[in-house]
Amino acid sequence: MNSRLQYTRFAAKAFPSRGDRPRELTRTMAAHPLSFQELPYDPEYTLYNKRLTPESLNHMTDDEMYWAVRTGVILRHTGELPIEISGPDAQTLLNRVFTRDISKVKSGRCSYQFACYHDGGMINDGVLLRLAHDRFWMAQADGELFSWYKAHAVGLDVRIHDPDVWVSQIQGPRSLDFLQVVLDGKYPEPFKYFDCATVTIAEQTVVISRSGFTNELGWEIYMSPEIDFERLGAHLLKVGEAFDMPLTAIPVFRARRIEAGLLSAGCDFDQTTTPYAVGLAGFVDLDKPDFVGREALLTAPKDCLTWGMRVDGSVAVLGRGIRIDGNRVGRVCSSTWSPYLECGVAIVRMDQAEQGPDTMVMVDCIDEQSHGAVLCRMPFYDEKREIPRGKLVAIPERK
Repeated sequence: MNSRLQYTRFAAKAFPSRGDRPRELTRTMAAHPLSFQELPYDPEYTLYNKRLTPESLNHMTDDEMYWAVRTGVILRHTGELPIEISGPDAQTLLNRVFTRDISKVKSGRCSYQFACYHDGGMINDGVLLRLAHDRFWMAQADGELFSWYKAHAVGLDVRIHDPDVWVSQIQGPRSLDFLQVVLDGKYPEPFKYFDCATVTIAEQTVVISRSGFTNELGWEIYMSPEIDFERLGAHLLKVGEAFDMPLTAIPVFRARRIEAGLLSAGCDFDQTTTPYAVGLAGFVDLDKPDFVGREALLTAPKDCLTWGMRVDGSVAVLGRGIRIDGNRVGRVCSSTWSPYLECGVAIVRMDQAEQGPDTMVMVDCIDEQSHGAVLCRMPFYDEKREIPRGKLVAIPERK
């Protein structure tokens, strides 16, 4: 890659409309219905599922967003794309497409899922919500799945459509305290990790789930097009004032999800990687009689090639900049600075299985220098993932 491009970022900006003619790009650059809340902060947007999501807001630095989600509660409007799969054969289709047994997901529960191609390469992932016995929402990461559902639904009694649902996340150690206050009615007991429920907030019916992309305690809110978004959004911000809850952008997720080892579709895995290569063997149920990719995964190498990496004093550049004895041996897939660990953190994919945790490497960094780094297991800490389950509530001191 040209060095000028390597150190350049691109973003979309919000401008006042000129005239009243329709803008056809609203189909491929759709704005979250609550994006108007971001406009006072000179937002810069990127695309996620053809939806605009903020890369930066000028009222907070990346580090301030990080500490807000680690120590309090934050609000972020996302580009997640829920697709609805419903009908008598909905479970049959999803069992055909995904690698895990959908029959084990009960109504009112969520499940992490991903789909593979016939050769075992990965397509996309997301969180599946089972709203009823024959009705699901798959909140997918950035990428394509809709056509894959359609292609594998031949002969099945199933409906696949985009319900035009939008997702926002409320995350951080005070997020459930905020939920208790913001609800119109009773708290949806027990609302355990990866539960979902239908509730009312500001007299608007919404679905919430105990999930998120920060590995912090948190929940997500799924908003259908018929609700009064302005009323709901105003209520979230008003109640949030008592919690010092800021509106945040992508950086609030980046460091936390890397520290937690939460993989990003298209960055940390793609069509060239199997679930085994990226450490997701535990999410492949080969006992299922059939799913797309099963035959290939039966004989695929089972070695994990994906690890965390701690970088001394800088942030690793994305790409094949990892070296041992001058030889390039791996790729940096995701990278940022961790204010908590006070070092660069990254998710990397190595060329050889023997290049695992505790391997010392050199890596190209954003200061255009090479820095020493060491491979490690993920998560970087909270090995049992007790934080998002509410079992580890120690709030770190800001450094």
